[in-house]
Formats: sequence, C-alpha cells, structure tokens
Amino acid sequence: MVTKPALEARLLEAIRAADDVAKRTLRMILTAWKLAEVELGGPLDEAGALGLLQKEAKGRRETIADAERAGRQALVQAAQAELAFLETYLPRQLSERELDELVLRAIREVGASGPDQMGLVMKALVPTVQGRADGKTVSQAVRNLLKPS
Repeated sequence: MVTKPALEARLLEAIRAADDVAKRTLRMILTAWKLAEVELGGPLDEAGALGLLQKEAKGRRETIADAERAGRQALVQAAQAELAFLETYLPRQLSERELDELVLRAIREVGASGPDQMGLVMKALVPTVQGRADGKTVSQAVRNLLKPS
C-alpha cells in the first residue's frame, strides 16, 4: 500500500536528485491527497489512496488524448512521463485475456444469460478487478461476453 509518508519521503529523494518528473508528479499527488483528506475529514484508507492514484492516472491519460488532438507534443511527452511514474504505484493492470477469464467466471457465478443481467455480473466482478482494470474496459468486456450468440 502507498502511504502519504512514503510519498513525502520519495518527494524529498526526487528533490535531492533533481528529478523533475517525480517532483512534479509527487507534488500533484500529495496535493490531491491532502484535499481528499480534508473532504473526507480524516486520513485516506487503502481503497481511498488507490482510488486517488487511479484518478490521477486517468487525468494524465485524458491530458495525453487532448494534447494529441491539439498537436501539443511537448505536453503529450510530459503527461506520458507523469503517467509512467504514477503507474509504478498502481497494481499491474489485467491483460485482455485475464479480464475475459474473470468476466466469464463472474457470469457463471451469477448465472447470467443475457445483457439484461449486466448489473449482476458487474456487482460480482468489480471487487475482483478493483484497481487492476478501468471501469469502462470492464463494462465493455462484460457487454461483449453477454451478447446473445
């Protein structure tokens, strides 16, 4: 689990090493962390910390997509570097094959037979894939595998 003191210690290392990408990214993470703690009224738990890191990563992915559309290559490269740094703190993402296997297992567990039971499958599946797959990707995989043959 990533902790706030660990991130703060890593920030000090990045400052000493003059690692601009790490400094910039860690400062953004710690600012978001402090804001989340204020909104929550207490410290973040493991799920909250993971959610925060995923939100930051998603923001970088959106920045990359927007910057590519705008033709701003320098911004694309900066966001890609930040995303790569952020991903070192996130759990390994599931491959498409691994995700499909988990979806099929969840479909069998709940006995789903069609797209109208997607909610049941998602409810059973989300705790299993939490943090290891994007929600949009998971729902698309469930939709594809629940299509009537």
